[in-house]
This record gives sequence, C-alpha cells and structure tokens, in this order.
Amino acid sequence: MATIKDIAKELGISPATVSRALNGFPEVRAETRKLVQETAATLGYKPNQIAQKLVSGRSGMVGMILSLGPAQTSAAGFYEIMAGLSDHLADRDVDLVFHAATATDPVAPYRRFVSKNTLDGFILNAPEENDPRIAFLEEQKIPFVVHGATSDASYAFFDIDNKSVAIDGTNLLADLGHRRIAFLNGPQNHAYAKARAEGYLEVMKQRGITPPEFALQYGSGDENYGYAASLALLTERSDPRPTAILCATTPIAVGVYRAAKDIGLSIPQDVSVLAHDDAIPQFRSINFNPTLSVTRAPFRDACGPLARILCDLLDGTPIKDLQIRQRAELIVRDSTKMLQESERIPWQPKH
Repeated sequence: MATIKDIAKELGISPATVSRALNGFPEVRAETRKLVQETAATLGYKPNQIAQKLVSGRSGMVGMILSLGPAQTSAAGFYEIMAGLSDHLADRDVDLVFHAATATDPVAPYRRFVSKNTLDGFILNAPEENDPRIAFLEEQKIPFVVHGATSDASYAFFDIDNKSVAIDGTNLLADLGHRRIAFLNGPQNHAYAKARAEGYLEVMKQRGITPPEFALQYGSGDENYGYAASLALLTERSDPRPTAILCATTPIAVGVYRAAKDIGLSIPQDVSVLAHDDAIPQFRSINFNPTLSVTRAPFRDACGPLARILCDLLDGTPIKDLQIRQRAELIVRDSTKMLQESERIPWQPKH
C-alpha cells in the first residue's frame, strides 16, 4: 500500500506538503492539491484512520445500534437497511459500525461509544416520543440522523409521511364503501404508529364514522400479533365484524390472512385487507393470495437519503435543510373490494 512518502517521491515534493494537500490545508496551492490527490488515487493510497482523525477530527466511521428488545424482534426490515446503508456510506468512504445492544438502558451503548470518541455520528431508527437516545446525543452535541421522526423533531431525519399512509389507506377503504374499518397498528410508543393513528382517526371523523375502541389496536407488528388480533375481531359476536382491516405492516397482514382462512372467511369477499409495505423480501405483497393492496415505501429506499443526510450534517449543512419526508405510493390490488349498498352498515354503539 502506498504511503505519503511514496507520493512525495513520485512528485518530487516534501512529505509535509503531501500531508497538507491531502488534509485540505489552505496554504497548499489548488493545482498542487489536485496533483497530489490524483497521484494518491493512482498509487492506491489510503489514509491511516487514526492519523486522519488526529488531523481532521473525523474517523470516517458512524454507528448504528439495534436494541434487542421486544419492540425490535419483529423489525425484519432492519437488516435490509443495514446492507443498504453499508453500501451507500462506503460510496462516501465512510464505514458503518453495527452494535447489537442487550442492555435495558437504551442510552448505555451510546454513552459507551461517545466516551471512546471513535465515531463521527450515529444513525437511529424507530424513534419514540421523548426518546432518551435523541436527548442524550443532542446534549452531547453528537451528530446523528434518524430514520423516522417524532412530532416535534428538531433533528435531522428521513421519514415517510406516516400520517398520510393511514389517510390514504383509510380513504381508499372508505371510498370502497367500508364503514367498519379496523386498524391493527404498530407499537404505541413508536412515533410512526402515533402519526398513523392520527391519520386513521382523522379520516374516520371526516367520513362521519365513529369507530369503537377496539377498532384501533396497537401491537408488535409481527404475524402472531396480526393473527391473534384479527381472529378476535373477526369472531366478535357482540358487534358486526369489520368489513376491512388496515394493517401497519405486511407481517401483520400475513397473520390476518391466516386467521381469515382458519375461520372460513374469504379475502376480499368477507373482509378487505390493506397494509403498509416496507418491501421486506420475505413478505412481498405481490405474492400474497389474493395479491395485497398496499401503501408502499421500501425500507431500502431510505438508505441513500440517510447516508447523504448524515454526511451532509457532518460537513456542516444546517439541520433544517436535512429534515425530509416522502409520501408512500398507493397500490390497489385484489385484497380490497367495493361493498354493495346493503353491506355498508356502520358499527352500532353498545348499549
């Protein structure tokens, strides 16, 4: 591997000049800096990260921490994001350090990494309202970007418009004549679930529909939750069962499909199903039978923006310019159907 001395010898200049040129010192002429950089690339020079950090204050490494708690065990898309982030950060010559945390204190692994001063910043996922990880990093003035955003986000983030996800899905079902629309949402403490609940309730109110308390439920987001929750909904005897179920994830929809089959109901003849699709490979909505209607925003599509936002933040771009929301696509397939007028019966309040 080439060294600074090799570059200096090749160009006939001092190693000190080469070092200054590679590290962006202003006293080096632009043409000399360009020549040094081109020669370094030709010779395959790679800077020593420890030495580079001493000069620039940057290690070229950022971290992402996965908490191995109940809320994360169903986050299949997390691993999809890990691969994508690694690729996009590598394009910017930044390495991703991944850590799986088992501590009950969510801040503990961040505190440890910050004390070592080895990482330039962090990528966070699944934010919660009043998230202690965010509070700690802001207090320590450590750069970070979040995949997702709380309602009062004052930090850099990339997110889909989660309120619109629920608005679009609920509006589609209501346009098809459904009045008894249940929503199996994600974990209640997660910001995305709060935003989607707001969207669902807003549309129901606008449509003059008052859903019973049990129509909006929160859970882990996995298949088992979808199965148990929908089984209870579809076998409820004290009220008419829902004619449509909105699911926060495709794994939840898998559970709904399984429950409907087990009790002899047909999708969409007996119940329409619509889900949000993060395009997790093992839960491809196009492969459902019948094919699943979805709002779609692939997890992997977030990787490029998250890498770019964090790198721009490290380069000094203001946070207000690094807060990005993207609307999900609505795809109508075979799991949703139009109701006849005689089927458009709302839930009746219990007496």
